[in-house]
Amino acid sequence: MKKPDLKSLDLAALWRGLTQPDGAGTDRVVPPTGFTAQLTLFSAAAMAFLAVFALALALATGRLAERWSSELAETVTVRLSAPPEQMDEQTVTVMEVLKTSPGVANARLLPDAEVEKLLEPWFGPDVPVEALPVPRLIEVTEGAGFDADALRLRLQGEAPGAVLDDHTRWREPLVKAASRLRFLGLVSLLLIAATSAAMITLAAKASLAANGQVIRVLRLIGARDITIATAFVRRFTRRAALGAAAGTVIGMIAIWALPAMDEAGGFLTGLGFQGFGWIWPLLIPPAAAGIGFFSTRWAALRMLREVR
Repeated sequence: MKKPDLKSLDLAALWRGLTQPDGAGTDRVVPPTGFTAQLTLFSAAAMAFLAVFALALALATGRLAERWSSELAETVTVRLSAPPEQMDEQTVTVMEVLKTSPGVANARLLPDAEVEKLLEPWFGPDVPVEALPVPRLIEVTEGAGFDADALRLRLQGEAPGAVLDDHTRWREPLVKAASRLRFLGLVSLLLIAATSAAMITLAAKASLAANGQVIRVLRLIGARDITIATAFVRRFTRRAALGAAAGTVIGMIAIWALPAMDEAGGFLTGLGFQGFGWIWPLLIPPAAAGIGFFSTRWAALRMLREVR
């Protein structure tokens, strides 16, 4: 950045800017152009763009963990494997056991069409379920007083080919993984905020160093360090807010343009915002402005104390 010429400074304009009652003119003493302006705008926009995706990841994984936990918490599955000649007989036995077991609210034998749909992601469409040795599946809805261990022992005694699966073995790892992904998303937001603060601090220090002559003149005409710092704080806060607003808008458009979960074949976790969740990214620009305010204020006051 080119340092301003001491002879070219308009002392009257500087004084008017510093002595306005509302302080609105203090930022006029800071040169409006230079690489620090572009650096602040670009870094704020880039960090806001990444923050939108980190926030979307945290919210999506939170929804995923809740959905997996709620959908499978009150259901169990009975898997029946038996020779073809015994399959119908054992199916009737299992259904009778389930009807007479306490705590079983409902038991439903899954038709071949639903089993085929469950196998479709692995074997493709039009799976010949009736020609394959696929076990029969019975969906059981839990009620009050349901005892999985007692039901499992009863099934072993009356229908040896029936196995009770309460989904705990694979549900808990999935929920734990989704919770950890949400935690990583929140950690990413903190790292993005810390990186933004570091970049704005460096830009503010560079601007202060490049405007050393202006600072000396301001001190000569009676400006206090807090007044000089306010001039830099106003300008850098505005730059951080504008850059973050641009990055947030671009990030929200990118999230909106992602394919829906159904269009992606069901393998996506629904990354994005839903309903009132679209309000959360709008908090990123005010947060960036706050980071810019405190970072610039701390850097300016510290540097002004060191340079006398």
